[in-house]
Amino acid sequence: MAPVSALAKYKLVFLGDQSVGKTSVITRFMYDKFDNTYQATIGIDFLSKTMYLEDRTVRLQLWDTAGQERFRSLIPSYIRDSSVAVIVYDVASRQTFLNTIKWIEEVRAERGSDVIIVLVGNKTDLVEKRQVSVEEGEAKARELNVMFIETSAKAGFNIKVTVSLDVAVLYVLDELEASLCILHNISVSPPRHYFERLLQLFPGWTICL
Repeated sequence: MAPVSALAKYKLVFLGDQSVGKTSVITRFMYDKFDNTYQATIGIDFLSKTMYLEDRTVRLQLWDTAGQERFRSLIPSYIRDSSVAVIVYDVASRQTFLNTIKWIEEVRAERGSDVIIVLVGNKTDLVEKRQVSVEEGEAKARELNVMFIETSAKAGFNIKVTVSLDVAVLYVLDELEASLCILHNISVSPPRHYFERLLQLFPGWTICL
């Protein structure tokens, strides 16, 4: 009988200012629902979901954190063992975008380079109220050497892609960690569009499909 491989577990922690839509992004991904009623997260919330990618089953742990200042002291302990840090801002609020630098610095203070960081511009449905352009988000991601994507939890835009992209990167890093460290080469075959996006975000990598 072939050995049963251990279920891979990945921890994704969602960070960002209050009311940027972290809970809404998670809820849309988990249940494909959106609640128009705003209710601030108190402390930390946790959800778990099984996801399938190619020949692998993974268990995702999604940690929803409060954006209020009074809960900031709790954040470092949840960042410490995370696989992915999802930094969310509201495209209709420039201040939340500017504050992402502080969140990213906090993640790197705890995890160094041992974590994938994704910058997420949420609420793209607020077209008339947009204060941060796609180009600004992309430029900030390049400056800070993080991944970038825009979403709308309300419209369901790019929510599943965002999480799937994170898992695809983790999949690659797990399978070819040694090669990545030495050659920056990727040579596996999860769905092509994941790697097209990876190539945009990490142009220094060679992606073999």
